[in-house]
Amino acid sequence: MSFEDAIAAQVERCYQHAENQLKRPFPRPSISFAMRGQAAGAAHLQHNRLRFNPVLAAQNQQAFIDQVVPHEVCHLLAWQLYGKVKPHGREWQALMVNLFAVRPDTRHQFDVSAVAPRTFSYRCNCRLHQLTIRRHNKILRGQAEYRCRLCQSPLQSALS
Repeated sequence: MSFEDAIAAQVERCYQHAENQLKRPFPRPSISFAMRGQAAGAAHLQHNRLRFNPVLAAQNQQAFIDQVVPHEVCHLLAWQLYGKVKPHGREWQALMVNLFAVRPDTRHQFDVSAVAPRTFSYRCNCRLHQLTIRRHNKILRGQAEYRCRLCQSPLQSALS
C-alpha cells in the first residue's frame, strides 16, 4: 500500500470514527498530494478538500497517520460543525482531544531540509543575507534592488 493510500484510508477511518461519536454523517473531502513547501497539510474548508505534502508524508509516514491526518480532518469537522471559528481555536482543539485523543499541536516538528527553499547569499556592508530564488531572479533580471534593513546598503551577490 502506498503512503497516499494509507493516508486516504486514515482519512476515511477518522471520518467513520467522527460519525460514530458525533452521531451524524459528514461529506468526505477530496484529497490531494500536490502540496509543496514546508507545511505538512492544509484543509480548504469551503471546498471540503485536504492537501498533503507528499515529500514530508513519505519521510514521516507514521506521524502523518497519527497526527497530521487527524489535525487536518478536525479543521474540516470544526467548519462543518461550528462554521467559521479560529483555525486552532477551542472547537478544533476539543475535536482533536475528544475525538482522536491527539495532542492539539499547531505545528509539526518534521525535518524540512528536503523541502526547504533554495537560497542565495547576498552581502551588504554589515552582514550576509539569504535571499529566495524569486528575489534572486528579480535581481538578475533587473526588476528589483534590495537593501539591508539595518545599514541601508544595497545587497550584492556574495559570489562576485
